[in-house]
Amino acid sequence: MKKVLLLGVGAQGSTVAKRLDDESYVDEIICADYDKDAVDELVGTLKKARGIKVDANKKDQLRDAASGMDLVINALPIQYGVNVLDAALEVGTNYIDFAVLEPIEGEYIKGVKYMYDHYGSRFNDIGKLALIGGGLAPGLVCVISRKMVRGLDSCDTINILLYEKIDIGRFLPFWWSPVDALDAMQYNSFAFENGEIVITEPFSNPVYRSWPEMGGKEVEMVEHAHEEPVMMGINSEEFFKGAKNIYFKYGGGEVEFAKPLYQAGFLSYEEEEYEGRTIVPFDYTLSRIPPAPKSGQEIKEIINGGIKTEEAAVVIEACGKKDGREVFLEAHVDAPGLEEAFELAGVTGDSYIIGSSAFFFVKMMLEDRFAQTGLISTDMLNDEQVDYYLKIAAEKKITCKIKSV
Repeated sequence: MKKVLLLGVGAQGSTVAKRLDDESYVDEIICADYDKDAVDELVGTLKKARGIKVDANKKDQLRDAASGMDLVINALPIQYGVNVLDAALEVGTNYIDFAVLEPIEGEYIKGVKYMYDHYGSRFNDIGKLALIGGGLAPGLVCVISRKMVRGLDSCDTINILLYEKIDIGRFLPFWWSPVDALDAMQYNSFAFENGEIVITEPFSNPVYRSWPEMGGKEVEMVEHAHEEPVMMGINSEEFFKGAKNIYFKYGGGEVEFAKPLYQAGFLSYEEEEYEGRTIVPFDYTLSRIPPAPKSGQEIKEIINGGIKTEEAAVVIEACGKKDGREVFLEAHVDAPGLEEAFELAGVTGDSYIIGSSAFFFVKMMLEDRFAQTGLISTDMLNDEQVDYYLKIAAEKKITCKIKSV
């Protein structure tokens, strides 16, 4: 029987906790957050959980909470990654997060490399595993990319393309953590291009696609700060058949909302003087954004109020060569939308696919399906782990179809 510490009881963390509550191999779930009211609300819905208040700025509190645990799940904002990793190391337990470390000096490149270089050998020395990037993206999309390149002798380009647009008739720009969502919008973006990681301008270099998920209409996706081009670029030779180009593009309602804010400087962290007062534009902007819906009652009210638009696509493209000929592969992910996700699990569509994608990695770790130690990212799973992950995802109605175009 396993004991688990879940840090962060937001939309995604709550989804993971609810799934863990039904697993026979889990004995106890410690739910921890700075917001004790949110902890108590979640724990009240679970059978195997108890709640504690933890300030993630204080390593001693994290260390005490992690002591005796079989796994620490970090569902906190990315700025707490180092503190949680250090706590897991100090008490000698396994670790998983949904996103990678906070960018260093504004660059995910330095953050990802720091994770590999600084923590890999240290977790290996204690015979434990830290698995990073275990959500939807990175996470599920990395697993699918690994599956796709099996069908190639060599790979040239991988495109990871995400699009989401939902209109419920009220102001709700983000269906997950607004601070993390907006934070990512203001960082430098990047790509793996011609075998090198390059910096790109946020919201630049648009690509256009028309898929059935959006009724066949053409949509735009742009550069966005995400870990996949860095992780997969670093690991290209070993895990992606030598891919030379790896891109992440994002589009839809969140991008359309954030782009003018970025252009107007409202996502800046630099202090500014305005009419005799010092303000931080990002903090003020964030203060005007409502939180993502989490409670069942709020989600139910949204559904009952009517959904005007709901479009979503998670598509991975891979091109390369097989038996001397050019091959273009396309994978489309299918997952429950808002209404079906609420019927199945009492959560939003975003929480269902992101939280479930994270839970599948958690499940595999608790089932001891990782022989690896050290620190790995979710693009580094072996073939057996990839196949098992996709199998249990399909059982929860998250599937992908890979076709040659």
